[in-house]
Amino acid sequence: MDISRFKPSLVYTIYIAATPERVWQALTSADDSRQYFSGFAVEVTSEAGGTFVLRAPDGSVHIGGKVITYAPPRKLAVTFNVSWPGLVEALGETLVTYEIEQAGDAVRLTMTESHEREIDEDILSGGRAGWPAILSSLKSVLETGKPLVVKMELPVKMLAALKWLGVKVPGM
Repeated sequence: MDISRFKPSLVYTIYIAATPERVWQALTSADDSRQYFSGFAVEVTSEAGGTFVLRAPDGSVHIGGKVITYAPPRKLAVTFNVSWPGLVEALGETLVTYEIEQAGDAVRLTMTESHEREIDEDILSGGRAGWPAILSSLKSVLETGKPLVVKMELPVKMLAALKWLGVKVPGM
């Protein structure tokens, strides 16, 4: 896959009082991700070219993709495609990259969401609301052992824009 054509749309950086190894484990472990990702479980094949899956609490595949870069404990890049009928066809593929760097006694975690095509701001609004909550909960789990519970509003603009594009959003 030629990721050079992907353009960053969302970039978030946080600092976590943890080791790079512990942050890596949290990003690649189903048990850890269930705690900070609202019950969703990450499954990652430990090599480039392998599979990436994010399972919903009911066990269904919510997001599927491929591992592009697997370099523990420094960098993980995966295609991150929501399993809604017509989504990838309408928007192209999404790439999520996590970069982990030592920063004194903490870790700097940078998450970048990149897209194969230009994405409408209404569609990006879903990630702009969701990623900060997910990453804040990750930080909370690693630093306190407890997830942050953030009451999220339905991403109305994003869902309307997707529906307009003909994407079949479950439950709508």
